[in-house]
Amino acid sequence: MPQILRLAFTRRYGLYAAVLVATFVLLVLSLAHSYFLPAFIVLLALSAVGTYDVRQTHHSLRRNYPIAAHIRYLLEEMRPEIRQYFLESDTDGVPFNRNERSLVYQRAKGQLDKRPFGTELDVYSASFEWLNHSVAPKEPATEPFRITIGGPDCKQPYSASIFNISAMSFGALSAAAIRALNRGAKLGGFAHDTGEGGFSPHHRPEGGDIIWEIGSGYFGCRDEAGHFSPERFAKQAAEPQVKMVEIKLSQGAKPGHGGVLPGAKVSPEIALTRGVPEGIDCISPARHSAFSTPIEMMHFIAQLRVLSQGKPVGFKLCLGHPWEFLGIAKAMIETGIYPDFIVVDGSEGGTGAAPLEFVDHIGMPLREGLMFVHNTLVGLNIRERIKIGASGKITAAFDLARTLAIGADWCNAARGFMFALGCIQSQNCHTDRCPTGVATQDPMRQRALVVPDKAQRVFHFHKSTIEALAEVIAAAGLDHPSELMPWHFSKRLGAVRVQTLDQIYRFLTPGELLEDTDDPIFKDAWRMAQTTSFLPAAGT
Repeated sequence: MPQILRLAFTRRYGLYAAVLVATFVLLVLSLAHSYFLPAFIVLLALSAVGTYDVRQTHHSLRRNYPIAAHIRYLLEEMRPEIRQYFLESDTDGVPFNRNERSLVYQRAKGQLDKRPFGTELDVYSASFEWLNHSVAPKEPATEPFRITIGGPDCKQPYSASIFNISAMSFGALSAAAIRALNRGAKLGGFAHDTGEGGFSPHHRPEGGDIIWEIGSGYFGCRDEAGHFSPERFAKQAAEPQVKMVEIKLSQGAKPGHGGVLPGAKVSPEIALTRGVPEGIDCISPARHSAFSTPIEMMHFIAQLRVLSQGKPVGFKLCLGHPWEFLGIAKAMIETGIYPDFIVVDGSEGGTGAAPLEFVDHIGMPLREGLMFVHNTLVGLNIRERIKIGASGKITAAFDLARTLAIGADWCNAARGFMFALGCIQSQNCHTDRCPTGVATQDPMRQRALVVPDKAQRVFHFHKSTIEALAEVIAAAGLDHPSELMPWHFSKRLGAVRVQTLDQIYRFLTPGELLEDTDDPIFKDAWRMAQTTSFLPAAGT
């Protein structure tokens, strides 16, 4: 008791002691006049909170600062909003700053997207990049910029936009978000990647072109044991809406990491879409069970192409060990089986929630990964038969142009299209408390997202970005994005040092890998790569 009395007179217990005293005073006053009763009830509740804080054993801060500690928790909860709305400059925010987000909002709404009074960027800072324009610019093209995906073995090639919706699953996104994205894709004539969560009932009614992504869980094409089912795959792949099939090896947000959707979240809709039991934990393994070597992977690609009646089949990955991808490339040459496309996902991708270590430090960023894949295919003389897609923080026409210049044939965007839906970067995607109804399964939160309105915004964002790209490449004196080359872009490497991208990065010549290249990035990794295992060759 003496210790408790001493604590009552310490500064850190001052608020608690004051509340207790005020509660006693208001109790006396309330007995005399009911006017004081509401205030007494409030202070009584605060006294109960403070007393519980002192007696609980899990939070040291609350034991030492009863009641007052909750103010800290409140401010901590509000900190992201305070920082975003009041403290950040227009160019400081991450992962996307205010200027980047505002550009998407303006283009999605069809508003003025011009900027007054010059750039806010420091053009003399290291890493600043720009496009080298021409003194003889062209008229901006009015064509929609499309490419044909499908190699010699493909019977149903797909004419794709050079800007499409990246992989985001139903389950990660709400049903309303999926419908709005797909309707927008239908209006604009571009493709919508399903993500590994499967081709859901919410993708179907709107009729937008689908890239069906198949992950290690084989959702929508699995048997009862969770293995690949050829029969179920063939049935889904035969849908006219499915234009391409994409095998997901890894994703930028969490490469090499599997996942578990808790049984409580496996609703009837998700169970139907994924082909899993309702209410049971849904496991997505870290690796595929349908193949275990590069050669087996090539045969799996060939099997999917046959089962899909000749639709384009490819794979997506975030680059990790270089010899693993080179082993896949060697298997292409050895078997004569080639994917129709490869999508390179940069480690800066992030619509999937993941452990911090995976988000920050695992996987190769887009630029290095894309150039490695592009160089590999060029070095093997097979670049012309395989198209390359790229995804990773692409929202503006400059992002598109630079990515196309260093090896991509088309680009995908995920968070850019989320912004078009109304995402405000609250970063609550993994909590099911998305304030705009984009990344939640809560029906009451989803009602905020009105499908017809947001579909128009998705359509306008795509349309405006493609129009901006046409203006950008016209300024460089070009007619089509396929004409962009690394030397069209310059990068500041220091206060007085500037180089074009082709001077900074090494690009292999056709057939160079077949002729025993001396490039240090490829020389040792090529020797380590093998077609019968993803492991490096023994003795290397």
